Amino acid sequence: MTSKRAYVSPLRQQAAARTREVILLRATELFAERGYGRVAVADIAAAAGVSPPTVFASLGSKGAILNRIVEDAVAASGYEESLRQVTALTTPGEVLVALAAGTRAGNEGQFAAHLALHKALPVHEDADELWRRATGAYREALADAARHLHTLDPAPAGTARETADRLWYWFGPASWRTLVVENGWSWERAEEFLGRTATATLI
Repeated sequence: MTSKRAYVSPLRQQAAARTREVILLRATELFAERGYGRVAVADIAAAAGVSPPTVFASLGSKGAILNRIVEDAVAASGYEESLRQVTALTTPGEVLVALAAGTRAGNEGQFAAHLALHKALPVHEDADELWRRATGAYREALADAARHLHTLDPAPAGTARETADRLWYWFGPASWRTLVVENGWSWERAEEFLGRTATATLI
């Protein structure tokens, strides 16, 4: 005797997916505005127009929601495509200009998620691991760009590892946050400055 297969409603699945999207969007906004430590699941539920049990059923705890925000931001940053474009370039100047543009796009496009992460770190129970997961692919992409730079002429002085460290200093999230958030620069001005500074130093 065969058992009946449970019916899964496509409309119900679509509604559940939309609910998750709204919860994540509102949680990101709240974490970025108030800080992770000052936001409760009840606050997220109210902002999303759902009940707290729905939040837990859809995404889990507040920590799980932050983890999902970080994962989605990494996936949506476009770092893989940016890296492919960078490693296809054949002059150091082109590479550095492209890195400035690509890292700007990732930081600007995921600005709320970056801000939410930054505000969460001082109070998160596992801040080091959270930061590693949030920035690991970012750092490795810049390390790949550094290795590519060392195949070009003229190659930067020092080792590829030292170049990767310099690229992280110029194009990592801290530099964008310092210029745009703390000093009020436009994204365009920050991109031009960071690209010019990296080019003048490395080439």
